[in-house]
Amino acid sequence: MAFRKIFGGGPRFAADWLIVGLGNPGEEYARTRHNLGFVVINDLAKRAGTQPKVQGGLMHIGVGELQGQKVALVKPKTYVNLSGKALAQAVQWTGCDLAHTILVYDELDMNAGALRVRVGGGTGGHNGLKSIVGAIGADFIRVRIGIGRPQRNGEPTWDPDAVADYVLSAPRGADRELLDSAAQLAADAVEAILVEGPVAAGNKFNRK
Repeated sequence: MAFRKIFGGGPRFAADWLIVGLGNPGEEYARTRHNLGFVVINDLAKRAGTQPKVQGGLMHIGVGELQGQKVALVKPKTYVNLSGKALAQAVQWTGCDLAHTILVYDELDMNAGALRVRVGGGTGGHNGLKSIVGAIGADFIRVRIGIGRPQRNGEPTWDPDAVADYVLSAPRGADRELLDSAAQLAADAVEAILVEGPVAAGNKFNRK
C-alpha cells in the first residue's frame, strides 16, 4: 500500500525512512514499560542530530540522518491504543511507503529484554497495532522489545487490570537495566535495517 501524497510540491517532512516509536504522552509515563518505543526514538534522535518537536496535534517529529539516509523520527502524541491516526499522518507528511516505515514498540508476549525484527504480521491483541493496521495496513517493519507478562502466583496473567498496571509502571533495578540495554540494541537494529534490510538485521539482532 503506497501513501506517497503531494502537499504543496512535496511531503512536509520528506524522508527516506519513517521511524516511529510507540508510547504514551506525558511525563508520568516517560519511564514506563509501555514507553520503550519513545526511549528508542530519543536515542536515535541523538545519533541523527535532531530533536523531535511538536507538529500539529498528533506527533513530535524530527528529521536527521542515520547511516547516510534521511530519517523522520516520530513520537505520537496520541495514546498507544489510538496510534493509527498519528501513523497515517506521519506517512503522508514524510512520503514514505510501508516498506520504509519502521515501528518500534514493547511486546508483552516476549521475554523481558528479547528483541524481534520482522516485516508485517498480525496484531496479537495489541490495541495500538490494531489502530495502526486499520489506518495504514500491516506491511511495515516491526522492531519489538519484549517486556514479559506480569505474573500472579508464579504464572503469567492476562487480567486486564494487572496488565495495565504492569505496562504503565516503571521497571526497577535489574529489570530497568535489562530493558534499557534492549532499547539500545533496538536502536542499533534500526540502523542495521537502514543499511542491510530487515531480514539481515533480524538475523543479527533477534534474541530470546
